[in-house]
Amino acid sequence: MASSYDTHRGRLRHILLILLDGVGLPPGRLEDSVYRHCPALCRLFGENSVPLDTGLGVPGIPQSATGQTAILTGVNAAALLGRHLEGFPNSALRDVITANNVFRRLLERHRTCQFANAYVSAPAQELPVTLRSVTTVSTLAAFGQALNRADLLDGRAVYHDITRHTLPTRGIEGIPPIREPEAAKHLLGVLRTVDFCLFEYFLTDHAGHRGTPEDQQRVLQSLDAFVDALLAGLDGATELLLMVSDHGNIEDGSRRGHTSNPVPWVARGCAESAARHGCASLLDVTPKVLELLGAE
Repeated sequence: MASSYDTHRGRLRHILLILLDGVGLPPGRLEDSVYRHCPALCRLFGENSVPLDTGLGVPGIPQSATGQTAILTGVNAAALLGRHLEGFPNSALRDVITANNVFRRLLERHRTCQFANAYVSAPAQELPVTLRSVTTVSTLAAFGQALNRADLLDGRAVYHDITRHTLPTRGIEGIPPIREPEAAKHLLGVLRTVDFCLFEYFLTDHAGHRGTPEDQQRVLQSLDAFVDALLAGLDGATELLLMVSDHGNIEDGSRRGHTSNPVPWVARGCAESAARHGCASLLDVTPKVLELLGAE
C-alpha cells in the first residue's frame, strides 16, 4: 500500500498527472471553442485550472520535446538549447531527463511512482534511442522497463489511445477494445498502488496536426468521457487529479500546428488549491508534485 503524507493542506495519498499533447486554452470563451461538446474538460479548464506559459522566454512556437522535458524535470529545456525542439529529445535533453525526471527524484526520496502507459508492440527498452519520447526516457531511466502487453491485458496499465482502438491498425491482435469508463477504472487502480502516477495522451496533437474537425471532436470527446469517469471515481479526500499540456494546438481550428496559447494546469481533488498556487509555467509542474508529496 502506498504511503500517505500529511501536510497542512490535507491528507494527500495519491497524485495522478495526465500529460496531454497539444491542448491549449482558447483566447475566447470555452463554450464557443472546440471544447464546447466536452463538458468535463470545460468544467476543469474553466473552474479548476490556471493558465501556464509554454514559451519559457524563448522565441518561437513551443514544441513537444522541450515542453515535455520542462514539465517532467523542471528544467528550462528550451533555454538550454536556445530553441524549441519538436518530436523526440536529442542527446542533450536525454541527459537532462535521465538526471532530473520526476520519477527518479521521487524514488530518491522514497516515494513510489509509475508510468501507466503500456508498450505492446515491443518492450520500451528496444526502441531506438532516437525514437524514445520524453516519457520513455524518463521511465527507462527511473525503472529500467515499462509496463507491457501482459499488464494491459490484466488491467494494470492503459494504452495511450485510452480505448485500444488503434491497436488493430498497427497489426496488434488479441487485445480487446474497452470503453473509456473501464480504462478510467484501470488507471485509478494503477494510481492506488503508488504515490504518483503519470498517464500520457497524445492523440490530441495528432488530430490537431492532421485530423479533420470530425476527427478532432472524436478525440476530444473520448478524452472527455475518460476524464469524466476518472472524476466520478476519484476520492477527493485523499486523491488529486492534475492535468497539463506541453503546448497548444487543437484549440485553434483556424490552423494546423502548434500555438503559443497558454495551457491549462488543472488540479481537482485533495489539496487542489495548493496544487495550483504559485504555478505560472511548465517549469512549475515537477517542483509542485515534489512539494505536494513532501519530496522537495
